[in-house]
Amino acid sequence: MADDIKAKIESLKQQIQATRPDGSVAFQDVTSSNTIDMGKSLTPRRVLKGHFGKVYACHWAGKSTQLVSASQDGKLIIWNARTTNKILAIPLRSSWVMTCAYEQTNDDLVACGGLDNLCSIYKIKLDGSPVNRAEKELAAHDGYLSCCRFVGQKQLLTSSGDSTCILWDVERGEPVNMYNDHAGDVMSVAISPTDPNTFVSGSCDSSAKVWDVRNKKCTMTFRGHESDLNSVAFFPNGSAIGTGSDDSSCRLWDLRAVCEINQYGNDRILCGITSVEFSKSGRLLFAGYDDYSCHAWDVLGPRTQISMRLTSHENRVSCLGVNPDGNALCTGSWDTLLKVWA
Repeated sequence: MADDIKAKIESLKQQIQATRPDGSVAFQDVTSSNTIDMGKSLTPRRVLKGHFGKVYACHWAGKSTQLVSASQDGKLIIWNARTTNKILAIPLRSSWVMTCAYEQTNDDLVACGGLDNLCSIYKIKLDGSPVNRAEKELAAHDGYLSCCRFVGQKQLLTSSGDSTCILWDVERGEPVNMYNDHAGDVMSVAISPTDPNTFVSGSCDSSAKVWDVRNKKCTMTFRGHESDLNSVAFFPNGSAIGTGSDDSSCRLWDLRAVCEINQYGNDRILCGITSVEFSKSGRLLFAGYDDYSCHAWDVLGPRTQISMRLTSHENRVSCLGVNPDGNALCTGSWDTLLKVWA
């Protein structure tokens, strides 16, 4: 029975692909000259040195010049990515940190978490004075914290190895809602750029789920990956999502048709994907890999053809992110370095 269903799904995929012989997808390219996109070769313009352990996560601020990084040296570092200067180093209670996030509106809050099962929120002072204690510590997860993202200044979304996501009230330090439809560790969350009430989660159960924060049940489930799903990202106009998995493939899913549009990978790539992110126009899908490289896939191009291969790190690329202006890509690695590409 299961084999018959899989065969029917594969047949339907082939029929859909046959209607688009050029491999195109139904998205407009809104590329502008000052953003990262096709025809521009990226090089590492700046190197951010300061961590003494594996860099596990990074996240841009709303200002596009600042970013926060988290490392297993037990530090959060706030950087000026343009000058490479360290603005602030925050010591953590636990060095086993796995995620970090920058609040996007006022750029005065950062959050992090990891194997301590807590989400710690720190308030950055305008005068740059030291920060030694967390403003809030959010405790409700029964497993490690895998990802966190601010939903404005008052709310925060977290995902965990306990198979749940939680929406928090930051001021009260209390859960607002818990989302628990996944059957495995939830590894990543992303908030819709057009609707703050919508987010997507990716899990070790090989599925991605779309949620409405006001409800406790998911609204859509996307299945197709053959292994753990490590990272999710929203297409810039909010109509699609990108996913990256240990099965070595990235996939693009349409929220309007509730189906897979395309997948990106080839036989020469045999390692897992740690993180994914779209360029500002959505034309490129960046993916970080365990083989020390970052690939950029043309969303409108052939599924096996790499548009750009960024190779500069000397260890696993653990995280990446495109800044809000769309003119820089930051990659973080287990080689303790962050690199800004433009």
